[in-house]
Amino acid sequence: MSKIALFPGTFDPITLGHIDVIHRSLKLFDQVVIGIGVNSGKQPMFTEAQRTAWIKAVFSNHDNVKVISYEGLTVDCCRETGAQFIVRGIRNGSDLDYEKAIADVNRIAAPEIETVFLSCKPAFSTISSTLVRDMIRYGRDIKSYLPQEIHSSL
Repeated sequence: MSKIALFPGTFDPITLGHIDVIHRSLKLFDQVVIGIGVNSGKQPMFTEAQRTAWIKAVFSNHDNVKVISYEGLTVDCCRETGAQFIVRGIRNGSDLDYEKAIADVNRIAAPEIETVFLSCKPAFSTISSTLVRDMIRYGRDIKSYLPQEIHSSL
C-alpha cells in the first residue's frame, strides 16, 4: 500500500515555503496531493484555476504530485483521495499551536488519518501568502518569496 499525504491550503499564492515542505514530504510519502481548499468565506486574490496552473507548473516534473481542489472538511478530502496523512508546515510556535488544535479535532473525526508537522527551513520562516499578497498589491519585489513560474506571470 502506497503512502499518500494530503497537503491542504489555499496557496494564494503558493510560496517557496510551501514548496520546501512539499519537496521534503516527497521524501517521506509515495504521493503528495496538494489540496487547494475552497472556502466560501474567503475571497482569494488569485482564481482557483490560476493557483492550480501555477502548482502544476512548479511540479510538472513530479509524477507523484497531484493537485486538486476541495470543499468541506480536510479529513473528508483525505478519505476521497486515499490519503492516510495530512502534512502541515510549521513556521513558528504560533503555527504549531494553531495546527495542533486542528490536528486534535481531525484525530477525533478521523482517527485513521495521521497529521505530520514539518518545520520549514529558517530562510522561509517569515514567508506567508498573506505577506506576499500585500507585497503584490503594493508593487513590491516578490522574487525571493515565490517560484519563477509565478513571479514571471504576474
